[in-house]
Amino acid sequence: MVKNKRDYYEVLGVSKDADEGTIKKAYRKLAKKYHPDTNTAANGAEEKFKEVTEAYAVLSDKEKRKMYDQFGHAAFDPEAGAGTQGWGGTSGGWSDFGNGQQGYHEYHFTGSSPDMDDIFGNIFGDMFQGGRKTYGSRREWSGFQGSGRGADLNADVTVEFDEAALGGKKTISFQNPENGLKESLEIKIPAGIEEGKTIRLRGKGQKGRGEPGDLLLKVHIKEKAGYERKGMDVYTKITIPFTTATLGGKVRIRTLDGSVVECMINEGTQSGTKIRLRGKGIVSMKNPSQRGDQYAVVEIQVPRGLNAAAKEKLREFQRAC
Repeated sequence: MVKNKRDYYEVLGVSKDADEGTIKKAYRKLAKKYHPDTNTAANGAEEKFKEVTEAYAVLSDKEKRKMYDQFGHAAFDPEAGAGTQGWGGTSGGWSDFGNGQQGYHEYHFTGSSPDMDDIFGNIFGDMFQGGRKTYGSRREWSGFQGSGRGADLNADVTVEFDEAALGGKKTISFQNPENGLKESLEIKIPAGIEEGKTIRLRGKGQKGRGEPGDLLLKVHIKEKAGYERKGMDVYTKITIPFTTATLGGKVRIRTLDGSVVECMINEGTQSGTKIRLRGKGIVSMKNPSQRGDQYAVVEIQVPRGLNAAAKEKLREFQRAC
């Protein structure tokens, strides 16, 4: 038999004629207040959280509320014979299973209660910044698990073009969501990381009753003048004199890592010709021993301000051609 249970309307602090919106609003407020992952003080918050959740699961369901108004708590007590299945049965509810550890509970919603998904999406989404994960047909919320693992946090980080291409260490500053203070953290940029990829810093997320969550940094890459990245390859431009393009010769090309390579220019090289520097591109994230290529795209420099003698030579060249 049910004993010493508080009236569900009293638990939520609403009147017996309260409408659905009022009940939902009251539950959201109390669930945020007593959620055990954010209320760690020894004030019975976890039990109060269970109590308000149980009350909402009944009062938000029209049929269950109707039975509760008629029979009270006995409506959900199999021993009372009120004609309904017990709390945690197939009619739906929250079941509480201890695992032998003090203060540990797993909450399993075993039925369908109106707007519960909406409630969790708003309450836990707000509290843990979108930490909800979907595994098949089961949903779990970061920071609301039996283990008490902290929620993952998401942030953006901007890196230099060379840092993304070749890797390196970088010190970032961010605001700690728990205390609001600015903190600095040295991170490792994996060589070859691409725009929009994520760097996971384990244990740097929100603290929980168990292990902390992770900090997920979404990478944004700055542009570099004269360089364009296409996958693992890098494209640059090289300007050569008109005479070199015509007669051939040697040019020096600076690579992505700062070294200089001397290359031969063939006679009659046209503007737009690509000179391939094998293995001078982006480092592969999958295999650091592999690199893409660097392509130097030729631009031909047209001479300006020629004197009379130079112009006459060009005219002779034109006639000869």
